[in-house]
Amino acid sequence: QVQLVESGGGSVQAGGSLRLSCAASGIISKVDTMNWYRQVPGKQRELVAGITSAGSTNYADSVKGRFTISRDNAKNTVYMQMNTLKPEDTAVYYCKADIRTHDGVWRYHWGQGTQVTVSS
Repeated sequence: QVQLVESGGGSVQAGGSLRLSCAASGIISKVDTMNWYRQVPGKQRELVAGITSAGSTNYADSVKGRFTISRDNAKNTVYMQMNTLKPEDTAVYYCKADIRTHDGVWRYHWGQGTQVTVSS
């Protein structure tokens, strides 16, 4: 079994900062790309940022220059530093990871989500 556990969400005022964390645990052989997504009610889940095991990153245009994704491969953990937050960043944030378990099979795994609320 594999679990992704997120933390770091909360409520802040516009212009503030939050740091999200997502740790993968279980019978893990290798972790490849790790991503952060977000979703608001009534809308599709959207990709916010991603990072490969080699450290290559990509970002949604709406967060470039404000959010920074990073990872600690030794801890199978991905982080996202979110600065200059805006009310439109309000959403449930989910991490997703491509993980190979000890049986040699690659699967996508999702975290349970963490709420981020930005007030104006």
